[in-house]
Amino acid sequence: MKLTLLMTALLILGSCDSKPTANGRTPVTPSPDNSTVTSPGKLPVTGYEVVASYKHDGDAFTQGLFYRDGFLYESTGHYGESTLRKVDYKTGKAIQKHRVPKDFFAEGIAVVGNEIYQLTWQSGVGFVYSIDGFKLLREFRYTGQGWGLTFDGTNLYHSDGSQVIRVVDPKTYRTLRLISVNNENGKPLTKLNELEWVKGEIWANIWHSEEIGKPNHIARIDPTTGKLLGWINLSGISPKDTDRDDENTMNGIAYDPEGDRIFVTGKNWKNLYEIKLLE
Repeated sequence: MKLTLLMTALLILGSCDSKPTANGRTPVTPSPDNSTVTSPGKLPVTGYEVVASYKHDGDAFTQGLFYRDGFLYESTGHYGESTLRKVDYKTGKAIQKHRVPKDFFAEGIAVVGNEIYQLTWQSGVGFVYSIDGFKLLREFRYTGQGWGLTFDGTNLYHSDGSQVIRVVDPKTYRTLRLISVNNENGKPLTKLNELEWVKGEIWANIWHSEEIGKPNHIARIDPTTGKLLGWINLSGISPKDTDRDDENTMNGIAYDPEGDRIFVTGKNWKNLYEIKLLE
């Protein structure tokens, strides 16, 4: 009995190790108040069809993306190069650009009413702008890292590079609850990055999803339980977008609910794709 308890304790301690990822990112994992383990087995994998391809700024290190009233809004990263942009997606041109202070590495964005929320990576500081003119309205604070952000009409969903997504009150930025995402084998699905709210689901880019044998895959997540609902397989969508390095991963999902259109791109990709999912 004592031996069994000792082995269990060692397994639990071993699962808590946090290992640095490429470019120094070390996901910070809060303890969730609920954790849903996906039952082992196969999940639906959805294919795609490219409806249209548009130009995308190859210098844009895309960290966040959303669609609003005929335009794309994009957050780009890197210290000294981070921006918030309003983009004419048909031409790829930024028709409005705000430069984030050089001490911040910008990350995910989401629109709440007529305001844009923007995360930063390791600073624990977020910014709120007016959607018209990008006027800085206020700042907010959070613990841990900022990666992806999306909005369901009531609450924000904040990823930090771990398997945990925080459900957040946009008025106070207080964490209301946590959801934990596991893969089809019941193991934590980490590196949840840019997020998008699509038809009652959270869609998430996985940073370096090729490392788990799923290159350019998007995870479909139940926002209530964190259960993994399936995958969208976008393998092969961008073979000629950029000279590849470790950072040019797929990152950027935008959904147009009125037109039922999906847009995807990646960090420093030269193209933005409008796609249609296959049955």
